[in-house]
Amino acid sequence: MAFLPSCSSGEPASVKKDLCVQMYSARSILNHDNYADILKEMADMGYTAVETASYGDGLIYGDQPEVFKQKVEAAGMKVLSAHVSRGLSEEELASEDLTAALAWWDKCIEDHVKAGMEYLVTPWMGLQKNLHHLQVYCDYLNEVGRRCQAAGLKYGYHNHAYEFEKVEGEVMYDYLLQHTDPSLVFFQMDVYWAVIGKASPVDYFKRYPGRFKMLHIKDEWEVGQSGMVGFDAIFKNADVAGLENFVVEIERYSYEDIRRSFRESADYLLDAPFVKATYAK
Repeated sequence: MAFLPSCSSGEPASVKKDLCVQMYSARSILNHDNYADILKEMADMGYTAVETASYGDGLIYGDQPEVFKQKVEAAGMKVLSAHVSRGLSEEELASEDLTAALAWWDKCIEDHVKAGMEYLVTPWMGLQKNLHHLQVYCDYLNEVGRRCQAAGLKYGYHNHAYEFEKVEGEVMYDYLLQHTDPSLVFFQMDVYWAVIGKASPVDYFKRYPGRFKMLHIKDEWEVGQSGMVGFDAIFKNADVAGLENFVVEIERYSYEDIRRSFRESADYLLDAPFVKATYAK
């Protein structure tokens, strides 16, 4: 696949901050053959780490986990986290037999340890039909978190907007927070989707302090573009949230050259006085 013209000057970013990028953001131009080159461009823009969104048949972006790690590091970045998901079927929800699902996770965890991951994150589960199904998922998340912890990984859940809807009178997101073990499951709040779901990220930080080890920093277009997400308040409450790392994700682009979107999002965060150089504990 041919590269789009880049607006990058090729000069390394002058300000150094921990800046992880979700590789899904580059889905329109990224493939197995070119992802290492694209990550090198992102490193030149100031991004320092990656979160993946491509795992299947034991491969990450079509490569063995160890090869993927080598390519990322050769591009000047580090492997930080992965979005991976194994949803439960109607039969599994009804029977509460999680044997096959957990066997999938055992292999997934093994592969991502080889890739050098620090975090695994389930990116969605769908709006559940009832509280029984939701509780089965909470038990499932706890068990996956237990297995991740035994392997030296941290495990979390990433939201969209629908989690702020109610299931049998309970706000789904609150139910998940209240019925998962904080020592096993953290929450990677996608702040943009929380706002779309008419929720306040900062209010959630204060109601459930320490549960949000990661954040997805995202906007309607490029980060900081819309003015609808209060990034200054979000970052000023990072300690309350329990933040260790945040991930930049670009949902949509204002430009034909999407590299401009990546650069503008990075520049906004690198220049923002309310974003610290690191949140690593």
